[in-house]
Order: sequence, then structure tokens, then C-alpha cells
Amino acid sequence: MSPKAERLPQSRQRVLAQAGHGLAGDRYFAGVGTYSDHPDTRGRHLTLIEADALERAGIDAAAARRNLVVSGLPLGSLVGKRFLIGEVECLGQRLCEPCDHLARLTHKRVLRALAHTGLRADILTSGEIRIGDAITHSALRA
Repeated sequence: MSPKAERLPQSRQRVLAQAGHGLAGDRYFAGVGTYSDHPDTRGRHLTLIEADALERAGIDAAAARRNLVVSGLPLGSLVGKRFLIGEVECLGQRLCEPCDHLARLTHKRVLRALAHTGLRADILTSGEIRIGDAITHSALRA
């Protein structure tokens, strides 16, 4: 989570996800992210990145500037689908591709290394997300 644009995010053990808004304490929740004034707001609540991609890019989770790092799941498979992170229901809106802004803050190799490995999602139900929460398809919800 990062409270201001261009600040490195800091890891938290848990965070409050608020339906229709995002993660409490994050820059996009507050409307002060680099792209907060962009007209397309779909998928602005939550960003995810694959852990393997970070390793290939040679950067740590904070440098990637995504909200959640996940292992063992190709995030592209969640585009257009509802899924749960622990008890929080989300909707995968679109891929979260690396941009020139991220390349300027890290290095140019991130553009290729992180391509197709990120996801933008909307939060549909409020609740806590904790480190270690599983991601499951919401259709499996009891």
C-alpha cells in the first residue's frame, strides 16, 4: 500500500477492502494515484501481479507498485471472472500491463518481463484481505 503517488508501497499483514472503492489507505482509494484522473475507472480498486514475473524482472514487490503479489495462479485467467481473495469478492476487469511510468521508476526490462502478468480488479464485497489468503473462483463459494 502507498498513500501517495510515486512512493514505494509498504507491505501490511492485512488491509480493509471496501466494495466500490478499493483498499483503505491506498493512494487510489484516496484519489491521489498517478492515474487517478484517467477516465476509465474499471479495475482501479485492486492490482495484482504474479510473483514469478517479479523474479524474472529482477525487482521486488514494492518496486512493481501493485497491491497484491500472488503465486501459482496465471492472473490472465481471471479477466472477466468473479473470484474471492479470502472472503472478499472481486471482479477481474483487465490485464494490468506495465507502463512507461513503471519503466522510468525501475528499468526498461520490466516492460517485457511483466507483460500479461498483472490484473486490475474491482472489489465487490467489503472485508479484510490478509497475507496468505487463497484466491478461489467465487462460484465455488458455499
